[in-house]
Amino acid sequence: MGTESIQTLAEICSYWARKAPDRTAIVAGDQEWTFGRVEEDAKRVAQGLASAGVGAGDRVAFLDKNVPEYFPQLFGGAKLNSVSVAVNWRLAPPEMEFIINNSEAKVLFVGPEFLDHIAKIELTTVDLIIVNGDPGSTGHQSFEAWMAGLEPADVDVKIGAEDTCYQLYTSGTTGLPKGVEITNANFLHTMSVGADNWGLHEEATNLVAMPLFHIAGSGWAVAGWYCGARTILAREVNPMEIIELIPQHGISHALLVPAVLQFILAVPGSTEADFSTMEAVTYGASPITEAVLAGSIALFDCKFIQAYGLTETTGGVVQLDPEDHDPGGERAHLLRSAGKPWGDVELRIVDAISLEDMADGEVGEVWVKTAQNMKGYWKNPEATAAAFTEPGWFRTGDAGYMREGYLYIHDRVKDMIVSGGENIYPAEIENALMKHPSIADIAAIGVPDDKWGETVKAVVVAAGDGELSGDEVIAFAKENLASYKCPTSVDFVEALPRNPSGKILKTELRAPYWQGRERLVN
Repeated sequence: MGTESIQTLAEICSYWARKAPDRTAIVAGDQEWTFGRVEEDAKRVAQGLASAGVGAGDRVAFLDKNVPEYFPQLFGGAKLNSVSVAVNWRLAPPEMEFIINNSEAKVLFVGPEFLDHIAKIELTTVDLIIVNGDPGSTGHQSFEAWMAGLEPADVDVKIGAEDTCYQLYTSGTTGLPKGVEITNANFLHTMSVGADNWGLHEEATNLVAMPLFHIAGSGWAVAGWYCGARTILAREVNPMEIIELIPQHGISHALLVPAVLQFILAVPGSTEADFSTMEAVTYGASPITEAVLAGSIALFDCKFIQAYGLTETTGGVVQLDPEDHDPGGERAHLLRSAGKPWGDVELRIVDAISLEDMADGEVGEVWVKTAQNMKGYWKNPEATAAAFTEPGWFRTGDAGYMREGYLYIHDRVKDMIVSGGENIYPAEIENALMKHPSIADIAAIGVPDDKWGETVKAVVVAAGDGELSGDEVIAFAKENLASYKCPTSVDFVEALPRNPSGKILKTELRAPYWQGRERLVN
């Protein structure tokens, strides 16, 4: 039987451990792990988690950069039918605290460099902390020591297709992150369709450089595992390292966000690098300029595939195929498109107010219906109901239009800012900055940035005597928010424009900075 027999996340590792136990599964630095070794370690993890009281539906958190320990921890937890919660390591300690506590994680796997963050927060549900490295004087066990006392024995746990196996956090317009529940069925549907669409195969060597807390990182990694590909794991995104890793390991496939492609193009000597083993680059997570796309196609000289999707759709649901990438050709206009829906995906373009379907070429909110749509937001029925106004149809919050079967993203219905492939929600920034005693009112907006696509600008109404500088605002933000969410510039105004119900008119605030641009995303 082939991979079509795989029904759960846990079975992906087991399948390849049976079929090719001695084949290299992961390469990280100068270390290698076979499929057989990862499966044995995953069994040990399952035994250890069970001893710690973890059962079906319990959450297990992971807070670290891209390290190989992630995979036995992911698959080991999946064997117990528990749920993996990968936490964004770029967050500030208070943000980490909210996510770990909100998920009600019982166990936390953490990297040594984040132990100082953990020391600053109060974890209300975590009973066990395991360190992926040297725990120092914290009193916690290292992952290696914890594993040493465990046996690689199978656990007998029934796992259902509709059971949640994965939970990633995505911010919302309320300012608090929401836990996206992804089921085994969601994941396996994406994997089975994606394997064909992305050209992944058993002989592939797959680069995983995007962070594992992102669907473009962990989702892409699992897609490679599903196909039996060899995974080359980069600890974090480093354009220079990516250029070196490709010829060093004969990498054939990679998923990279547009900002990373742009950085690679800017690296001195990148045009002399050997990319001859590359078969396909998949890109997505944020808009890309035609100049960066055309330059990247010329540089890598391989197939390019655009994927459009969200965490809530378990990644890609729309794809722009390699044959639609034709810079300077008759079909060059398609480079502005996100592509066509794949697999079972259905799309609607809907008027956000009347909820009526729009005609071809008319802009509305993009709705998606697919087996990849999330189960819902963890313990947030109100947000789930708002996202699924009609049964089965997920409201993306993106505004776009259809033309000749292709989806074009025009703007965002919600106020989300996309900077370097990271989703940033203004309400989260505004909530943090409003704690400053000298800020009377605040609006965060996205403005064009040649490097990141968009960057955050804070539009501030100062309180009292108004003696507040932009540097002070930015410094305060850095104390309370992840660096990528912090404003890079500050404008001061007498008052913010609002509608009669009191809502800030973000479109009006953004307009001067986007004047003369074809689209209101960059």
